[in-house]
Amino acid sequence: VQLVESGGGLVQPGGSLRLSCAASGFTFSSATLRWYRQAPGKAREFVATITSTTGSTNYADSGKGRFTISRDNAKKTVYLQMNNVKPEDTAVYYCQVQWGVAYWGQGTQVTVSS
Repeated sequence: VQLVESGGGLVQPGGSLRLSCAASGFTFSSATLRWYRQAPGKAREFVATITSTTGSTNYADSGKGRFTISRDNAKKTVYLQMNNVKPEDTAVYYCQVQWGVAYWGQGTQVTVSS
């Protein structure tokens, strides 16, 4: 299993960013995918999830109304669209899949600053 995140960077408050996570090594269309983040000095926290069958989504309160998780099964990629970002969104963002055991990508840094 391999998960490779991309799309992070420096963005101003109120701006937007789209993160991508390219997956391989498992049956992508059958897997529930998740995004987590970890800010400096803080524990890793759940951000969003999208299921395999119905594509239903769930979000942490911090991202509701601002973040959108989506997936493209043909491209084996999960996305996190981040709108109206805030300085407190600064963190390393990870995608995760539970496929027997939990697998994590290497993360992509998002920095929200003016």
